[in-house]
Amino acid sequence: MGILIKPIVTERMTIQGEKLNRYGFIVDPASNKLEIKAAVEEMYGVKVLEVNTARYHGKRKSRFTKAGLLSGRANHYKKAFVTLAGEDKIDFYSNI
Repeated sequence: MGILIKPIVTERMTIQGEKLNRYGFIVDPASNKLEIKAAVEEMYGVKVLEVNTARYHGKRKSRFTKAGLLSGRANHYKKAFVTLAGEDKIDFYSNI
């Protein structure tokens, strides 16, 4: 679990998983595509065809409270979109 932080389970990624055999993960920002591919293949026992990554910059946020204006920022993170080969599937709900 050092490289893969958590899977992205949204409506859009579920549809891509069914149609395109593509799954999304939040990953360690320092990891590269080869490390991500090896981690997914080891954890889920599937064959990875392609890995695409995207870095997201944390947005500045502010809100008004009784104490005044509070400012902060959301975290930076990195997403990986993994396309599987053949008939391989990943079932995120098997442990529930």
